[in-house]
This record gives sequence, structure tokens and C-alpha cells, in this order.
Amino acid sequence: MSGLQLVEATQSDAGPGSVVDLTMEAPREHEQDRDLLRRIGRSDAEAYRALFARYGPTAMALAHRVVRQRTLAEESVQETFLQIWRDPDRYQDDRGSVRAWIMTMVHNRAVDALRREMSQRRRTEQAMADDQLVDDPAPGIVDAIDLPGKRAAVRAALGSLPHEQLEVLELMYFGGLSQSQVAAKLSIPLGTVKSRTLLAMRKLKVQLEEHR
Repeated sequence: MSGLQLVEATQSDAGPGSVVDLTMEAPREHEQDRDLLRRIGRSDAEAYRALFARYGPTAMALAHRVVRQRTLAEESVQETFLQIWRDPDRYQDDRGSVRAWIMTMVHNRAVDALRREMSQRRRTEQAMADDQLVDDPAPGIVDAIDLPGKRAAVRAALGSLPHEQLEVLELMYFGGLSQSQVAAKLSIPLGTVKSRTLLAMRKLKVQLEEHR
């Protein structure tokens, strides 16, 4: 019986002004928790289910407050209780209650999950921004190749580019390859293809503006 249940059960029988003595409840629960951990150490699945039933809902609520996502919260709680099943001896009695130990692990895993999620989100957003920036960096420059009086300027501007930048542009705009295909063909990272494309287009834009 939990502390809250004891209060409710006792108050239902007590008259007005009665004082409920809970001094023995916390030590009793603590000893029960320790016994559950000892039984879990002997691979007692019933003890494991009992411990999860006692603290699982509270652990879930705590994890959800940290990550604000049910899936991440569930993962944090599952990882915590899986660790308890694998190694219940990690609990040290002199460092607090079993409940505090469990909630600390849940909190730490939730924080780690939130950091991973935020890091992944930043990488995804940056990749999307890079794609928008250089997937079609300067259509006006490519169109200028077919305009009278522009072809010579474009050829001159292309000739001024470093070899590695010119190679990327030739494969993309004259060879018809995507950036991913260029990266595979040249055996270089996709990010390198994107940066070379961006630098080349900036140089071409400057030179064509000077020509105009």
C-alpha cells in the first residue's frame, strides 16, 4: 500500500481532527523496494512487474515533463527499467531510496534523449537549408549561356574557376548529374560538392555582374 493509499484508508476511518501517523510507511515501502530488487537480481519476473507497476506511471510522468514527447518519454522509461532488470545491484542503499534512484535514472535518460533529438533536428534543419541554398543556386547564370552576347562572358567566367569547382559545375549543369551523383562519381562528400557549387556560383555571379 502506498503512502497516499494509507492516508485515504486511514482518513476514511478516522474522525474529525484525527492525526494519521505515517512515520512507519516510508521505511516499510523502502524495505519492500529493496526486496523487489533482490528478487529481480534472481530473475524474478513477478518482482520486476511489481516494481514497474509501483513506479512506472510516476517515471513516465517525469520523463514526459522533460521531453514533451510521449515516444521519447516511453523510450527513457523503458531504458531505465531494462537497466534495472539487467543490473539491479547498481542500486546503493546509502545513496537514497529506490524511488529516488529510479527517478534519477529516468530523468538523466530523458535529458539525454532530448539532447539527441534537438541535435538531430538541428542537423536536419541545416541540411534542408543547405539544400535550398545550393540545389539550384543561380538559374540565371545557366540561362545566360543561351543568351546572345552572354556566352563569351560565361565561358570566360568559367575559365577563371579553380579546377575542382569547374569540374563540379560541368558534371551538374552539362553532365546532368545530381549533387549526390557528383559526390559518388568524384568520391567526395556531398557537403564538399555543395560548398564547391556555392563558391563557384558566387564567383560566376560576381564576374557576370562586372561584365554587365
